[in-house]
Amino acid sequence: MKKLLDSVISVLENGQPVVMTGVIASSGSTPRGAGAMMAVFNDGSSVGTIGGGAVEFEAQQQARKLFDSKDPHVSPYILTKYDIADLGMICGGDVTIYYDYIDPSDSRSIELFKHIRAALSKNENAWMIRRFENGDLSETAVYDESGLQYASLIREDDIKPLLGSAPALTSGTVGYYVEPLKHAGLVYVFGGGHVAQELVPLLARVGFTVVVYEDREQFARAELFPDASGTILNDFSGVSDRLTLHESDYAVIMTRGHQYDYEILEQLLKTPASYIGCIGSARKMATIKQKLLASGIPEESFDRLYSPIGLKIKADTPAEIAVSIVAEMILFRAQKNS
Repeated sequence: MKKLLDSVISVLENGQPVVMTGVIASSGSTPRGAGAMMAVFNDGSSVGTIGGGAVEFEAQQQARKLFDSKDPHVSPYILTKYDIADLGMICGGDVTIYYDYIDPSDSRSIELFKHIRAALSKNENAWMIRRFENGDLSETAVYDESGLQYASLIREDDIKPLLGSAPALTSGTVGYYVEPLKHAGLVYVFGGGHVAQELVPLLARVGFTVVVYEDREQFARAELFPDASGTILNDFSGVSDRLTLHESDYAVIMTRGHQYDYEILEQLLKTPASYIGCIGSARKMATIKQKLLASGIPEESFDRLYSPIGLKIKADTPAEIAVSIVAEMILFRAQKNS
């Protein structure tokens, strides 16, 4: 989304209009394919995607008509099985696509896009809010830790119950589509080995902000982790002196040795971090736990410890282990924010 927003802001500031289009798909009461977004420009080019295939092609054609009509609206589409696969929907049904013409003279919209772009780099929750009236798009705004921003028609009391970890869609004469932009909380990955190198891009892809902490220079290089927001090169014994973990933060421990895992756990279990996961066998973790208990860590502190880390999918390779860990963290985040 950052690339899309950068392109949109640049085009608008250069005095050219943009048509924003995106998916609001419903399967039962839960949007599917939601969050897919595309910007179409006056020269016929576009950035972003709403899933490809026939639906995206039709959306591009419809979007280009708005450069003349300048009429924001929504359009329903009946999906074929191929369209459903393109959009990543689990079930069949229809999909609704919104179209929004953005005039380059509309300073409010430009500031809104800049606000959203900045929100993606902050460690706080943020949502994009779209209001529909009589089936047409009437306003777009954003909600973050400062409250409701750029809204004149949207009422805070109406959208607060919809602020969760997944997209939400309401119907009626006035309806709302609420899409999470950013989840608060950093993920600290301790260790930069093969599993970490598979894990970090997956975490970033599903909306986590990741920092890698390593004590070996060759495994703390930024080029190994282009999807991380940062890398830290330092010894593991002084983690608590260098980092302050908050309740919204996560920690994933995958160092090269039991002693390092112990050192990090001994420090992190004293923090309020909500999720602490450690790679390793059940036997290894039982040994480490007994040592931690003997050092004075209370039994209740282990309620936050997920180890062996990851969902039980019989993962074997580094990539498979990374998938199992990300799946567990997605589940944890959804349950925490529900």
